[in-house]
Amino acid sequence: MRFLHTADWHIGKKLHGFDLTEEQDIAYQQIRQLAIDEKVDAVVIAGDLYDRAIPNEKSVTQLDDMLIDLNLKQHFPVLAISGNHDSATRLRTGSRWFKETKYYLYTKFSQALTPVEFDDTQFFLLPYFEPFEARQYFEDDRIRTAEAGMIKLMAAMQAKFDSTKKHVLVAHFFAAGSEHVDSETQVMVGGLNAIPVDLLAPFDYVALGHLHGKDALHADRVRYSGSPVKFSVSEANQQKGVWIVDTDPFEMTFKPLTPKRDVRVLENDFETLTNPEFYQQQKQDDYLAIRLTDKRVIPNVMQALREIYPNIIELERADGPVVTDTATAQIDPTLAPMTLMTKFFEQTTAGEMTAQQQQWAEQALTTANKGD
Repeated sequence: MRFLHTADWHIGKKLHGFDLTEEQDIAYQQIRQLAIDEKVDAVVIAGDLYDRAIPNEKSVTQLDDMLIDLNLKQHFPVLAISGNHDSATRLRTGSRWFKETKYYLYTKFSQALTPVEFDDTQFFLLPYFEPFEARQYFEDDRIRTAEAGMIKLMAAMQAKFDSTKKHVLVAHFFAAGSEHVDSETQVMVGGLNAIPVDLLAPFDYVALGHLHGKDALHADRVRYSGSPVKFSVSEANQQKGVWIVDTDPFEMTFKPLTPKRDVRVLENDFETLTNPEFYQQQKQDDYLAIRLTDKRVIPNVMQALREIYPNIIELERADGPVVTDTATAQIDPTLAPMTLMTKFFEQTTAGEMTAQQQQWAEQALTTANKGD
């Protein structure tokens, strides 16, 4: 059997305030085309379909359109689970008739013991779970960690194995020894919810979600697919894509995805960055984290750079904040709040407030006073 392994779509997520709807649509179109070109028998989505437990209407429509296209129009069986970002209760709405179209969406711990059967492969779909769910299901008060719950679950799942078939686990958790980046929600505290990889050995392949990079773990048959889109600067150097997995004979191949707008770190001095000979060679609409190497103060630096690079998501000094020798002016703390704010603005910007800025400042002070 051949299937496509993806995860962590995080529909609805924003990148420093920038809407990623178009980026996610383009990534989906590439995933769909890979599924068609590679003639896969199923598509696996290992959790975190949404970015929030309560997605907005736009996000719900976007994911619905993708799944309707993949499952109803392209006729791919879809095997999906809820992740730690998803609301399992909301996600399972309508799931009673999903199986009629071969859309298998598992959101309950207990469902992991009902394998999805194909001619030569059994898929066990384990949604993200907390230790208390395993404790309640097995009625065992000794289960206090995800590892302890997983030990019991593995024994129960193995009892369901069909010896004539291959066995695949789809799950969403932190595998011990994996590396994470700052865009991933921590689901472990002091190792509480880390799952040892050797526990997973009975499976022929484990399709994981949660970590956003395919290289987070390098176990032979236990892999993260990573997210299809970059969600932070910490993912700038990651190659996004999906795994194409053959169960017999076993083979896994990573297929890269190409973003419309990449997330990149651009480090240089202000003069170079604003030189047409330099920036015309750049993909200016990429999502950029700019590291300035200048050591001098540059007035209106963000505004000037955004005229050239509209999608700046971070602006930092490569060598830390600029320290000036200018003496700090002394301001009388007994002055009226609006006067203090005006003087502070003039000192820090070397300019005067506009009428609109004065109005905003007065409104902010009024609101603050009401809070007191």
